[in-house]
This record gives sequence, structure tokens and C-alpha cells, in this order.
Amino acid sequence: MSGRLSNATLAELPPEVVVPRYDRKSVAPGIVHLGVGAFHRAHQAAYVDACLADGESDWGIVGVSLRSPDTRDALKPQDGLYTLAIRDSAGERLQVVGSIQSLLVAPEDPGAVLAALTDPRIRIVTLTITEKAYLRAADGTLDSAHPDIVHDLANPGSPKTAHGFLAEALARRRVAGIPPFTVLCCDNLPANGATLHRLLIEYAKLRDLRLARQGDAGAARQGDADLARHVADDVAFPSSMVDRIVPATTDTDRARIAGELGLDDAWPVMTEPFRQWVIEDRFPAGRPAWEKFGVAMVEDVGPFEDMKLRLLNGAHSGIAYLGLLSGHATVDRAFADPSIRQFVDWLWAEAIPTLPQDAGLDTSAYTAELAERFSNTALAHRTAQIANDGSQKLPQRIVASALARLEAGLLPEYLSLVVAAWIAACAARGKTLPEGHFTDPLDAALGDLFGRNLPTAEMTAAVFDLAGFAKGHPERRKLIEFVATHLVHFKQGGPALAFAALDLESE
Repeated sequence: MSGRLSNATLAELPPEVVVPRYDRKSVAPGIVHLGVGAFHRAHQAAYVDACLADGESDWGIVGVSLRSPDTRDALKPQDGLYTLAIRDSAGERLQVVGSIQSLLVAPEDPGAVLAALTDPRIRIVTLTITEKAYLRAADGTLDSAHPDIVHDLANPGSPKTAHGFLAEALARRRVAGIPPFTVLCCDNLPANGATLHRLLIEYAKLRDLRLARQGDAGAARQGDADLARHVADDVAFPSSMVDRIVPATTDTDRARIAGELGLDDAWPVMTEPFRQWVIEDRFPAGRPAWEKFGVAMVEDVGPFEDMKLRLLNGAHSGIAYLGLLSGHATVDRAFADPSIRQFVDWLWAEAIPTLPQDAGLDTSAYTAELAERFSNTALAHRTAQIANDGSQKLPQRIVASALARLEAGLLPEYLSLVVAAWIAACAARGKTLPEGHFTDPLDAALGDLFGRNLPTAEMTAAVFDLAGFAKGHPERRKLIEFVATHLVHFKQGGPALAFAALDLESE
């Protein structure tokens, strides 16, 4: 290649490549995004790009990586530009997105991140940091003993966590007389805005308590000794539901995109044509006119969120674990397996009655569209990618639906199979699956547990204890029994026997 994608080389791109239709130099920052990974760049950043092209020039994005410098290292030489490759069986459309104006790496310079968050021009902070980064204990409360939380409470000026950055920035803004930003969670958590709000209040209470122990002078140095009340009463945390399938980018993708651009792009993003964003419309400091570009601004995100978590994400988890156990590397290949395809239909049939029945949800159209998306052969969405962090994902994707069915006197045969498949897939790593093929925050504890060779029922209950699944729920024991029964089938005859026990057709 003769060069690399950047502001200076935009004019060299082929005419069929969509490029930013605005002067990037005139854009001012209005959003800080925590967790500037591939999903954000395929979803929120693309919507903001459309708003910038429509003349809303004060909503540029400051992207923040909380852990790795990889995204910054790839995109900084490209002036924040990257290619969004929108793929389906009919072909590929390329769009260069320019909404990310700058990139920061929190571990390298937490002060720079706090300065960005304290900038009066920043009115929204969005997050896609994955479920595990919210640092919840098994009961859903803040894990106050987590080393990073302990660090941030002791070192508020150099935080590591999203909680620490948000709290310190809000405290500094308050002291400076700057109105608080709106915090928009875009991760797959139930009632994600309310969940993050509650966690940040818990964190702020711990912070307030620590400052109070230091005395008034210490509190003044840190900025605000009554932060919890401020977060509770004055900061908006609207909920949102996001949806777009974004596979991990491969070197093959990079080579193909470079060939089409005639320029190198260190980190293009692959995605599908479908996208959806539903947002609770509560932005005291203002927001872009997202609704012009297909975003649904609503009073209550809950029904949309439940439908997406239980039908799309729940099915995705099932496809991932059953696909891995059946030897399928990608979603489309797994979904083409007759047993898994039938399983997904039955999973949806179990989950749909647990959704709000008076919210006007068109589940038939939604699942038909999902089936088409899962069949997209152009994406090559790896089952191992989806399988990561199952202990954090399954409670809202699968366990909640299963418990709702049991409460209603209904059976969760297919929902419980997903939990069993997750356990079986975790146990299969280093045996029938490669070691480290996917990861989970509970890997060390799970490894110890699997090494004890407990009876299946006892082992299943122990996994539920570790993950906090259905903790304190009256139907917990019944759900464990369903999962243990499926696990026996996996152990005795693999997925074939587990499918046969449910009368699912084999390939």
C-alpha cells in the first residue's frame, strides 16, 4: 500500500467509499466514551457521525480505553479515522467514520481522562465496558472488595475503574460549578441506566465515608464530601438498548479492506446492516438529534431491553456454547445445524411468554429478523467470541427467563440447557476444546471446582453458588435440577444426547 488512512489521504479513497461529509477541524467534543472498542465504533460512533454530517458539530467523541492502548495505537496515526465494513451475503459497503476526535488510554494518563471528563463542553458520557467491568458482587451490589475499587477509593485522583473516573469527574465538576454530564450506559445489563446509577451511588457513599474519616480538610482537597447525594439527585442515568452484531476483526479482514481502500487501515470494524438503538429520553444537558437517524427515543426502554437480552443475546449464548460443543466455529455454521436451529426456536418459545405482554412487542417479526441475521455467512462471527464472560452474561440473558417460567408454573427445558452448555463448554477447555478458547472471570474458581470431580448435582449447585445464579430465589433448586439433568446428558453422550433428550433432530 502507498499510505495509511488519515485526514490527509481521505481524498485518495475510491468514490464508492463513504467518507465524512463535514469539516472535522470544526468539530468540538461533546461526548466522552469509556470503552472505545469495536462495538462502540460500529454503533454509537456511527450514529454520532451522522449527526456531525447533519451540522451538529459540537458532539465529537473523546474515546477512552480503560485498559489497553491497542485502539489508540491503531487509530491515532489515522487521526481517529477507521473503516466500517457493513457486510451481508449480498456484498460489502465501506464507510469511513470520523466522529472520534481524540483517543486516551486511562492507565497511561488518568489525569488526561479526568480533564476530558471535567471539560464543560462534555455533556454526555457513554459506556461500553462489558458486563464484567461493572464489578458487581454475586448479589448484584458493588464488589467493594475488588482490588481496583479499593485502589480508586484510596487514590481518587488516579482511578482505574469507570466508577472511579465518573465519581471523581462529577465531584470536580460540582466544585467548579460545571453542571453534571449525563451518563448513558450502552452495555447489556438489565435496566442498565438504573443499574449503573445504583452502583455509582454505592461507590460514592464509600468515597464519602473515606473522605469523612480524613476530616474536612481532606474532603475539601478531594472536592466533594457529599457526592453520593449529588449522584443520586442531580445526575441523569438514562437506560438504553443497543443492537448490532460486531465480529472481531481478523488480519484477513484488514488485508481485504486495505485492498479495497488502496490504503492501510490498522483496525477496521466489521458489522452487519442491521442496527438498533433505543434510549430513554432524559438528557438535562442536551443531546444530539439521534432520532433523525433511526434511534428510538422513548420513555421506557425496559420492554425493548428485555426482548433483546432474552431473544437475541440469550439465543446467541445458546448458539455459542452448543456450537462450540458441536464443533462449529461461527454462528452461521452453528445456526445451520438442524439441532441447534430447532433448539433456538424452542428457546424463543420459552422466552417470549416472559416478556411484557402489553408493550406492543412484535416478537414474531423480531425473531424472524434474528434468524436472518444469525444466518449471515459474511460476518463469520466466532462462537468463541460470544462465549466469553458467560457467568456475567447468563443471569440477564437466560436465568431471568428460566426463573420467570418456573414462577409461572412453566418448564425451562431449553433455557436451562444453555446454562448446562456453558458449564460443559467451560469444563471442556483443555480437553475437547483448546485451553483458553474463551475466558470467564470465574475461570480460576471453576477450574478448582471441576478438579474436585463432584457428583453432577453437587457440582451444578456449586457453580450456581460461584456465579450467584438465582441467589435467594425460591425456584433456584428447581432450576439447578434442570441444569444438572442436562449436564448428565452432556457428560454421557455430548450434545447429541442432550439434543436427543429434547427430541431435537440431529445433523
